[in-house]
Amino acid sequence: MRSLLITGIGELTTHAGEGVLRDAALVVTDRVEWAGPASAAPAADSAWDAEGSAVIPGFVDSHAHLVFAGDRAAEFAARMAGQPYTGGGIRTTMAATRAASDGVLRANLARLVGEMRRQGTTTVEVKSGYGLNVDDEARSLRLACEVTSETTFLGAHVVPPDASRESYVELVAGAMLSECAPYAKWIDVFCERGAFDVDESRTILKAGAAAGLLPRIHANQLTRGGGVQLAVEIGAASADHCTHLADSDVDTLASSSTVATLLPGAEFSTRSPYPDARRLLDAGATVALATDCNPGSSYTSSMAFCIALGVREMKMTPAEALLAATVGGARALRRDDVGHLGTGAAADLIVLDAPSSLHLAYRPGVPLVKKVLHKGVWV
Repeated sequence: MRSLLITGIGELTTHAGEGVLRDAALVVTDRVEWAGPASAAPAADSAWDAEGSAVIPGFVDSHAHLVFAGDRAAEFAARMAGQPYTGGGIRTTMAATRAASDGVLRANLARLVGEMRRQGTTTVEVKSGYGLNVDDEARSLRLACEVTSETTFLGAHVVPPDASRESYVELVAGAMLSECAPYAKWIDVFCERGAFDVDESRTILKAGAAAGLLPRIHANQLTRGGGVQLAVEIGAASADHCTHLADSDVDTLASSSTVATLLPGAEFSTRSPYPDARRLLDAGATVALATDCNPGSSYTSSMAFCIALGVREMKMTPAEALLAATVGGARALRRDDVGHLGTGAAADLIVLDAPSSLHLAYRPGVPLVKKVLHKGVWV
């Protein structure tokens, strides 16, 4: 593959949290071949001048629900008028998703992934969870496989209205899992009041592990339930949301390899309390930021927006928020080839229309992504 020399980089972040290089250069193919001072840059097949822009790793969005149909703007308006969020709107999206053709679902999925790419997300996880029957969950995952290798079976999103709780848990852990496992890398459960309790979640996640899927879990979004403790117990890659944590939950996460994935777009969209990122970071837990992009509780595809929320609402420093949106997300997906620009990493990077990555939080809502390189190709 031909090599590209990127020169004129005003500020280069190869690994967020470990400092930056000034007046830097990069050589990439589909991988990062070299990074360092511009004065020492080796030759390459072609060159491109960043003209003083900051360059950072591509964002890693480790939690997104992108296979769906329909719209829940009215639900959002009701919440803004004071209606509390309960998660019940998932069933509304289920009905629309079941009724949609493959073409409609595929087009919406492609639209959202394209939107993410243009905003700097170069790695995205995509969940099922809006079909909630065997055929539509498998269909959702087949479509997700067309856009990412990070696919997650979330049949255990909620119990659909056409099933009993006991029979549905049996279905998810049995026939539905069998049909979906060939198209999934991960298995997830919404372990929460009104969704699935700890014992049901454990049953489903253990069945997924037996089928070769890796566990992750929606945990402690609405209450101080047992989701975080279960996540660590079963060795889940991430516990996602982590909004309501007891001291014991924080300590358990800090002493484990389970990543605390925070989804501030959900709190923004539901007017709920934000997770305490500062508490987790000070305890030594690994933290990721992700969009939770979905039509009901967090309809944003912008990792930059989540970075700004992390800094403003969750007491993260700009460097910590960028680390969580890159390396943190990679760790939540157990990846070491994305989320940084060290030698050998995927050539996934963002050129900012700004002199520093600080501007991601400093100028919230401003489209600062000038160019995106994904696997060595300009998006």
